[in-house]
Amino acid sequence: MKNTLHFRLFIVVLLMFVSCSKEETYPTDQIAGEPLDMQEEPFSKTQIDEIIEKELSAKGEFNWNSVSDKVLWSAVKHSEEVLTIGYNGDNGGFENKNSSTALNAKNNIIELVRKLEDKNPDATEKSSKVLLYDDATLTLIDVRATNMATIAELRKNKDIRYLEPAGYPFLQQTAESKSDLSSLGCGFEGEVVRQEDFIPILPNAKMPWNFPLHNIDRAWDYSTGSGITIGVVDTGLSAGQSLLGTDFGNGYSNTGRTIESYGVYVDSFWPWSTKTDGPDDKCGHGTSMSAAATAPRNDMGLPVGVAYNADLLSYRAAKDVLLNGYHEQKGVARAITELGARDDLKIISMSMGYVFSVGRIADAIRYAHAQGKLIFCAGGTSTSFTNFVGVIFPASMSETVAVTGVREQNSYNECEVCHKGSAIDFTMIMERASGEHVPTLGYYNAEEDYVGGSSVATASAAGIAALVWSRNPEWSREAVLDKMIRAADLYPNRDSDYGWGNLDALKAVQ
Repeated sequence: MKNTLHFRLFIVVLLMFVSCSKEETYPTDQIAGEPLDMQEEPFSKTQIDEIIEKELSAKGEFNWNSVSDKVLWSAVKHSEEVLTIGYNGDNGGFENKNSSTALNAKNNIIELVRKLEDKNPDATEKSSKVLLYDDATLTLIDVRATNMATIAELRKNKDIRYLEPAGYPFLQQTAESKSDLSSLGCGFEGEVVRQEDFIPILPNAKMPWNFPLHNIDRAWDYSTGSGITIGVVDTGLSAGQSLLGTDFGNGYSNTGRTIESYGVYVDSFWPWSTKTDGPDDKCGHGTSMSAAATAPRNDMGLPVGVAYNADLLSYRAAKDVLLNGYHEQKGVARAITELGARDDLKIISMSMGYVFSVGRIADAIRYAHAQGKLIFCAGGTSTSFTNFVGVIFPASMSETVAVTGVREQNSYNECEVCHKGSAIDFTMIMERASGEHVPTLGYYNAEEDYVGGSSVATASAAGIAALVWSRNPEWSREAVLDKMIRAADLYPNRDSDYGWGNLDALKAVQ
């Protein structure tokens, strides 16, 4: 099966269960009675990974607040000594960065870190530069922390919401050594779409086989997404695909529809690097997701997207779909925050994620949600052996709309590599009995491809939301979401694994 068909969003999920029998090797909390400054050697990365694996296996989630000071400090040491601090704004919130409450909390925290780090005899010259990053919108900062006493004292501070090692590389080396680009959702080579997997439509486009199953084609009689902007947070847009560029208004699509692309991902190992690598897709995943949601109803014989008259705002925020690095997590948080601040954008689609919560991304999601954005996130894609893990972050958040993919059959069954669980809100049919997935634009001009997993399900659901909102431009987010729920296959009975079930675009726009 072609590599781009299987967006194995989390190869690390497969690996995390390998060493569950190593319980005797898990580090315990700090040794009773031993001073912090006597514990000079941090836990190894292998030991920390085992702690994370154990909690994920037992609880299905992991939070840095649950580990000891030494474990957190050790993780920070393995994260280039960078610590992320989420502090309180007004009423303990993550906004109002310039309020007196937030400014006082931030300044006091920075001063406390500076004093504690100055007492550390092992502090380097770099560590004297305490503040590494100060978010422009959210109440979070990144600081250099080398001393375990710094961690211990900060945890006593009531102005702090969370402490996290910035981009701790959980199982990163193992995952990279045992995976290829396809495991991280990437791929550039196109594939000719089989004749039975599309329906020819005017003016000379290919409608994916699954569109009629969700009544998307019939919904187009009422709405095509005009006037609605979808923000896609992913790996960017291919500069070699004109239908997501200069030909965005081709065929039956509006010539006046707009497309914007930005790059906020820093392709560097060093956390202090700030130079982004531009908006162009160097993975292929972002191009596929933008196409699934918004590709024009073209006259070039290529697949059309769900909302073929919606506007597109693309962000290159990460290098692949697994958000396991500092700059990927920072890029995604920045992208979501910037999209949240835009008055002209209503919908955000993100088909990426991680196996446990990341504070800065959670803050960004909450910020965008507070601005009235409708945020769709992928429920998770891995392998058929690990999709029992459940809904991954940030689809697991209550502020997001979680989507997963199901097979083409009468009963509900998740796709071969899709996750399911109680946090799922909607499903999209995206896998045939033959194993083929959804046709979409290829990375290069005149090429087509297939795309699968909860990734394409999410982008397609975001496209349906655009159809609904375009039909009812005065509606609120809540009204749009409520209409989609009422139009879904299982309403009014929510399923414990598939939420409200398959979306019906026609019912949603009528």
